[in-house]
Amino acid sequence: MAGINWSDSTVEAAGIKLHVARAGRGRPVMVLHHETGTLDRLPFYDALANHYDVLVPHHPGFSRSQRPEWMRNTRDIAVIYRGLLGTLGLRDAALIGLGFGGWIAAEMASMAPADLSHLVLVGAMGIKPPEGDILDLALTGYIDYARAGFHDQKAFDRVYGAAPSTDQLEMWDICREMSFRIAWKPYMYSQTLPHLLGAVRAPALVVWGNEDKVVPASAGKRYVEALPHAKLHVVKSCGHCVDMEQPEVLAKLVTDFIGRE
Repeated sequence: MAGINWSDSTVEAAGIKLHVARAGRGRPVMVLHHETGTLDRLPFYDALANHYDVLVPHHPGFSRSQRPEWMRNTRDIAVIYRGLLGTLGLRDAALIGLGFGGWIAAEMASMAPADLSHLVLVGAMGIKPPEGDILDLALTGYIDYARAGFHDQKAFDRVYGAAPSTDQLEMWDICREMSFRIAWKPYMYSQTLPHLLGAVRAPALVVWGNEDKVVPASAGKRYVEALPHAKLHVVKSCGHCVDMEQPEVLAKLVTDFIGRE
């Protein structure tokens, strides 16, 4: 999207060098990316930056951020990101969590329920689905797993190309190894998180693609039950990666929910 000027910087939090992309102005909105990492620029990020001060940190050990050898738990990332918000002097931020990033966002919300304006969870991991299972990274090839996130395979081709580059394959491998390190047993969910979400007072929007083949829709319903002020929106003809498959639709949902300034 024309007119969006992104800056890339390295910010230290908890002794870890985090890569942070930032653009826009207004209410602070932190977007937490998928377990497959993130591309540097995406139309969804640009659409948000038209209305908000958008921050996209790369998770520790994922994409372009430093890997902390000591990290063993997803909640560790949530603590680090809480520290990052403090370092940047940002209060009452809105959190948008995508897939694995949704789990991190939910953990962050449970830690400081009063220091959050809005919570958006899109195909979020973090809760054990009452029905079905989260797609296993260990049993799925790099490209097959990434493609499983899209209902429309032409959308995958637009984002990654019909034949993803070697660099992209290596990045998926790095992200997969880090996912195993911090989210393996139990796989991609927390046994305690559902019990901690009852303290969250911020309004929450839970978004799910109706063709999500990565995280069962039952997990979304469980999030809505666990969060005191949550509502569910199902996006039609869309898979797990709503942000990449239908970026305009998700951006409108988010801006309508958070409000425009």
